[in-house]
Amino acid sequence: MQLVTDVYGVSKNFPEKETYGLVNQIRRAAVSIPSNIAEGAGRQTSKEFIQFLHIAQGSLSELDTQLEITNRLGVLSQNDWSDLETTMNRIDKMLSGLIRLKKSPHALRLTPHDKTQIQPTHKGVK
Repeated sequence: MQLVTDVYGVSKNFPEKETYGLVNQIRRAAVSIPSNIAEGAGRQTSKEFIQFLHIAQGSLSELDTQLEITNRLGVLSQNDWSDLETTMNRIDKMLSGLIRLKKSPHALRLTPHDKTQIQPTHKGVK
């Protein structure tokens, strides 16, 4: 969520002529990342969750590309670019780790509705 607020913060200073161009695309890509994570977490299976995590990674790559373009055009300061790039790299690592965890056959299931979720037992009784 912090990435979204950071993106909104820096993009409000972009030229007005970019409001319906890059600003709109950048903001939509940023919002798409946590939205897809949340939607995936609400799905029934780990496979579906993983699919949405991959979509979130795609949105992150899209945002990275768009911010690189604004940096090259001189619209985004080098300092803002560096801060956002650091955050995006951290998020990419977290998404990759979560995908690996969810693909692991021995991992506890993190989606609350997962039909294959391991249920705790009390004194061996299910």
